[in-house]
Amino acid sequence: MIEVEHLTKDFARTRAVDDATFRVEPGEIVGFLGPNGAGKTTTIRILTGFLPASSGAAAVAGHDVFRRSLDVRRRVGYLPENVPLYADLRVEEYLGFRSRLKQIPPRERRRRVEAAMERAAVLDVRRKLVGALSRGYRQRVGLADALLADPPVLILDEPTSGLDPLQRIEVKNLIQGLKGEKTILFSSHILPEVESVCRRVLIIHRGRILADGTPDELVAKLGGRVRYRVEFEPAPGPADAIRAALESVPGVLAAAPETPEPTSASFVLTAREGADPRIAVFRLAAAKGWSLRELAREASSLEELFARIALEMAPAAAADGGGPAAPGGGAP
Repeated sequence: MIEVEHLTKDFARTRAVDDATFRVEPGEIVGFLGPNGAGKTTTIRILTGFLPASSGAAAVAGHDVFRRSLDVRRRVGYLPENVPLYADLRVEEYLGFRSRLKQIPPRERRRRVEAAMERAAVLDVRRKLVGALSRGYRQRVGLADALLADPPVLILDEPTSGLDPLQRIEVKNLIQGLKGEKTILFSSHILPEVESVCRRVLIIHRGRILADGTPDELVAKLGGRVRYRVEFEPAPGPADAIRAALESVPGVLAAAPETPEPTSASFVLTAREGADPRIAVFRLAAAKGWSLRELAREASSLEELFARIALEMAPAAAADGGGPAAPGGGAP
């Protein structure tokens, strides 16, 4: 549904996108992950026809982005990070105006506007002027605009920017509810947010696609370790004995008590590549009569992995001397 091959974009001496290649299959929700200035927005603007590429190829919904730009735009719902809206129109007036620009048939416009407002949770402000809305509500109006024409592809650039925690949950639930119905490329620099919405992530840094896969696959492929936290109540015995029992579980490489005392109620487990020892740990605890209070995968593994990738790339970028081969510095 989205195909990118050897895409490059230069701004004077700055390379914002550097030989990017990736695919997004129909019905997938893919997180596009990277820090500010990594090249996410530039790539998205190329895919949506707002910027030309310096070289490479891209297609969306079977149409070449560079040769069939209008066909691409008809099939894409685009939410930019900073949503351009008409401040002097009411929300439903603005969406009605946008429905005409999108050439939605007159008999369908009212239904499409109502459906988009409901999905984006802006029905309660439908009569308010756009200029009087908070940033969070303006972001949701932009999301309603992206949904208006019922496009098969959604490209969302930081869709939860400026939202409060409840609004973030609502938008994430909306995106998850579109799984299988639409193809979604979801850009963010907030790793836990991407992990909660997307089964697959692309990591971009300094304009280069560094990794592509599920969070667990990336941790395994790039040398990270998945960790699990186990807590008992009360501590079932000496820490050394508990550690030895936990390390006997298939897939567990190491078990470390969280406190230095001779008895410990909580341990951090490091698992081998591809292993998920939680069921085996649960069965061990049940067999030994240990009261298990918590058994959870630590959610920080992908964040730690990304930080390591970024730190490893920094010396290489410095060695390039900041010329065209040092992408991403301050580019959109």
